[in-house]
Amino acid sequence: MVDFYYQPGSSPCRSVIMVAKAVGVQLNKKLLNLQAGEQLTPEFLKINPQHTIPTLVDNGFALWESRAILVYLVEKYGKTDSLYPKCPKKRALINQKLYFDIGTLYQSFANYYYPQVFANAPADPEAFKKIEAAFELLNTFLEGQTYVAGDSLTVADIAILATVSSFEVAKFDISKYPNVNKWYENAKKVTPGWDENWAGCLEFKKYFD
Repeated sequence: MVDFYYQPGSSPCRSVIMVAKAVGVQLNKKLLNLQAGEQLTPEFLKINPQHTIPTLVDNGFALWESRAILVYLVEKYGKTDSLYPKCPKKRALINQKLYFDIGTLYQSFANYYYPQVFANAPADPEAFKKIEAAFELLNTFLEGQTYVAGDSLTVADIAILATVSSFEVAKFDISKYPNVNKWYENAKKVTPGWDENWAGCLEFKKYFD
């Protein structure tokens, strides 16, 4: 049994849902109400002292940090290694894009939108410039490419798809970045679990309406 502690609006959680779908793993989903502090209960802190979501528990093995979970699911349950190939160079490019996502792209989303959404802070123009810079980089990475790392769908695409779809519901204009826009439209069609990802996005969208 693979237990999955999550919130449907969270893009890191949504990336795990899509990869689980791609490798055929049934998740026993356990909704955590962060506003009520359910992540701070003694029971959950015993599983994950960092009290973050997503958190996966696979027959007693606990793992958090979404991008680590993505790789684990493919390595343990993937019928093939296509989502995270064993070739060191291919894998290095995927890792690079996963780190770009957590450190630059998703980080720019969190830095700009979360203070507004969760703390009623005013928009920070400097933080918005970081979003634009991140999208410019992603647009450059995707020049002449159908996928973000290599020539087929990988966990890097799925992680970045979860992040970019959050930008869409936050009303960021993705169309200004033609390579990203083209990649995004294709990724939505070819990624297993996209429908559930989008349902989670629409739940998250209420913060921006």
